[in-house]
Amino acid sequence: MTDYASVQALHKSTPPFSPYVPVALLPYFAFLLLGATFALAFYFSTLPKEKIPVRELAVASTASLLGGFGVVALFCAVGVYV
Repeated sequence: MTDYASVQALHKSTPPFSPYVPVALLPYFAFLLLGATFALAFYFSTLPKEKIPVRELAVASTASLLGGFGVVALFCAVGVYV
């Protein structure tokens, strides 16, 4: 039982969780990321087709990353903590 007591004391002594990004900024952060995603999607649709699509891959990967983080930020902004 001493192990449980020591773990409980350690749990009570740790500080509470605080996010790196303030919760009040999440809607603006989500809007910025999703806006950049849509802008890059438009830019992607205007790129000329090439044999080796290096630029297309870079633009699509960046848009995908921004979209993923933007959706998570939007969910957290409305209270669905994922």
